Amino acid sequence: MRIDKYLWSTRYFKTRNIASEACKKGHIKINGQVVKPSREVYPTDKVIVRKDQINYEFTVLDIPESRVGAKLVDIYRKDTTPKEAFEHNELLKYSKDYYRKKGTGRPTKKDRREIDDYLDEEPE
Repeated sequence: MRIDKYLWSTRYFKTRNIASEACKKGHIKINGQVVKPSREVYPTDKVIVRKDQINYEFTVLDIPESRVGAKLVDIYRKDTTPKEAFEHNELLKYSKDYYRKKGTGRPTKKDRREIDDYLDEEPE
């Protein structure tokens, strides 16, 4: 089975077109090599999928006949994604909350008071 069809049928991507675009951009690796969408997938292949700033790693166990339900996905792959990948994503969310959104303009009175209070505090 083609890698783009496999990723679509195991629900890593919503459409097959999105899966093939990810392959063309170099976000998919099989056994450490960047692959084209037409590359065949076999059991025991190790696949790395870069999606939403996370490197999902899994081993192919079996090839499905067609798209499978979400509960049946684990029959066809073994997930080996390290926990650190998800923790890193959580840290990115916290760092984004600190900054003001672009285009929000000048600080409000409340923001100004909070900034002044922060600057007036003496370090202990």
